[in-house]
Amino acid sequence: MDCSSSKETPPHKAWWTGETVAVVTGANRGIGHALAARLAEHGLSVVLTARDEARGAAAAAELRARGLPSVRFRRLDVTDPASVAAFASWIRDHVGGLDILVNNAGVSFNEIDTNSVEHAETVLKTNFYGAKMLIEALLPLFRRSSGTSRILNLSSQLGLLNKVRDPSLRIMLLDEGRLTEQEVEAMASRFLAQVKDGTWQDHGWPAVWTDYAVSKLALNAYSRLLAARLRGAVAVNCFCPGFTRTDMTRGWGKRTAEEAGRVAAGLALLPPADLPTGKFFKWSTPQLYSKL
Repeated sequence: MDCSSSKETPPHKAWWTGETVAVVTGANRGIGHALAARLAEHGLSVVLTARDEARGAAAAAELRARGLPSVRFRRLDVTDPASVAAFASWIRDHVGGLDILVNNAGVSFNEIDTNSVEHAETVLKTNFYGAKMLIEALLPLFRRSSGTSRILNLSSQLGLLNKVRDPSLRIMLLDEGRLTEQEVEAMASRFLAQVKDGTWQDHGWPAVWTDYAVSKLALNAYSRLLAARLRGAVAVNCFCPGFTRTDMTRGWGKRTAEEAGRVAAGLALLPPADLPTGKFFKWSTPQLYSKL
């Protein structure tokens, strides 16, 4: 599967039109900005969101100045229920619905070689709870065209099950027939409670960037359950861009945000006949060694 073709050569025959609406969160910079640009280059109508009004508006204006008039900005703070509700209302009343949602907004406060959980609540609130709240608010507004409606959640291999050191937690997450969204939320709440009482290191959570990893572990599990719930209506997948040079990695990384945005766009625009659901893509390859 080649999801990294150049601008001049689309990855496949276009199934979308200029009326196809893609929402990209956290898109004022980094991978989100590169992805929004790529989708606009392919002719989609792109809604670029950011928490900061001025930076988001400037990011959208810069793309329009590059000859991409289909990009518009709308402020969105995924951690704020009022902001999410207002954004959903705006999509309904002024856009008329959406076809693609890319949950790119995310935070981490650790340096490359540190593992502090000082900001764990903010990390979970943004990376997991915020993404989930936005998805649930926008679900009624998807056009629900089989094969074209899709959600792509930016995730990380740090949140794969092979990073979980607690056997009972791994068993719970692997039990596809019994795992519920409530249990996933309870897992995230349990981690935050252990952070507050100082016992989080004793419970087998992922060892690297633990708060970020747990947020992505929860997002991956929720995505798998959501994919099952929406099967046949909206495809749900996760994408790990790997070690990418962004503000989050303090400029360290093996690839650029533009390269990651190109691959993410290829996944977001997969032809309906090739579009899976419930998959975790590490770069452009669906991973078979570990479940979401």
